[in-house]
Amino acid sequence: MHVPDSRNAPKVLFVTSNRIGDCVISSGIIREIGRQLPGAAITVACGRPPAPLFRSAPGVERVIILDKKKAAGHWLDLWKQVVGTRWDLVIDIRGSALSYLIPARRRVVYNRRWETGVRKVEMVSRLMGASGTMEPEIFLDAQSDADRRAVLAPQLAAGSGPGPILALAPIAHQPGKSWPADRWGELVERLKADSRFDGWRFMAVGGPGDRPPATPALEAAGPRGIDFIGKGDILASADAIAAADLFVGNDSGLMHVAAALGRPTLGLFGPTEWWLYGPWGTTTRTVASNERRGAFAPIEALSVDQVFAAVLALHADFIASPSPAAP
Repeated sequence: MHVPDSRNAPKVLFVTSNRIGDCVISSGIIREIGRQLPGAAITVACGRPPAPLFRSAPGVERVIILDKKKAAGHWLDLWKQVVGTRWDLVIDIRGSALSYLIPARRRVVYNRRWETGVRKVEMVSRLMGASGTMEPEIFLDAQSDADRRAVLAPQLAAGSGPGPILALAPIAHQPGKSWPADRWGELVERLKADSRFDGWRFMAVGGPGDRPPATPALEAAGPRGIDFIGKGDILASADAIAAADLFVGNDSGLMHVAAALGRPTLGLFGPTEWWLYGPWGTTTRTVASNERRGAFAPIEALSVDQVFAAVLALHADFIASPSPAAP
C-alpha cells in the first residue's frame, strides 16, 4: 500500500461495496479524489473480498474491512473507527446513514435518485461531479505479480507449453447469472477443435469456492488447461487475467476486472440488464439470452453455439485483426 504523508493532507473516507464488481465499477473515484483534493490521504471501507484492490491504490493510506454482522453491527464498528476524524470529504456509494453521523466538511452520498438508466460508471461519475467519465482501474502491484508468477510459471512450463491464453470465469455468485458448468466444458472442446485456437491455453480463474463450476472447463482443456481457481486473492486473479489475451466470463466481478484491465472481454448475460451492467470499455462485448432490452430469458437459454460464435468474433476483433483500441 502507498502511504502518503497524511499529517497535513486532506482526509477522505471512501465507503464502497462488499462486492468486487461494484468496487471495480466505482474505482475511478480514487483518481477523481486526487484531482479534486490533490495529495489527499484516503481511507477506504469495503468488504473483505475486494479489499486487496485498494492496497496499492494511489493516495490510499488505510483499508478498513467491513465484515457483515448481525443487526448492522459492522456499521457500528466502522463508525467507531472513523468518528474521531474530521473528514474533508466523505464519499459513500452505499448510501448508508453512517455518512451523516461523522464529522465532514463535504459529503457525496449515493441514493436511488441517481439511478436514471445510465451505466453505473457514468452514474458514479456524475455523482462525483467529474468533468468526464471516471474510467475503472485496477491497481496491480509487486505482490500480485509475484502471486501470479508463482502459479502460472510452472503450469505454463508444463502441459502443452506456453501459448496465448484465453481466461475463463465460469462463476457468478448471484442466482441466475451462472451459465451451466457443463456448457463451459462444451465451449472449451469446441474452441480446442478450431484452428484459430491452435496452441492456446485455457485458464480458469476464480475464488476458493468456485472449483465445481470451473471443473468441466478444466477437464475439457486437459494439458492445455491452467488452474487459477482459489490460487490467491482478487488482485492475484486480476494479475493473471492481465496476462491473458482474451477473457470470457459470466456477469461477475472478474468480468469487470478484465474490462478495467483493457483485456478483450466477453460477458455472458441472462436475465440481468446487459445494457446497464455490461463490461465497460472499447474492448468489451456481450452475448445475452435476452437480446432485447426489457425482455426476460434465463441464462440457460444461452446456447453453446451463441457463445462460441461470440468468442470467435472477439478473436476476430482483437487477435486476428487487432483493433486500434486493443492494448
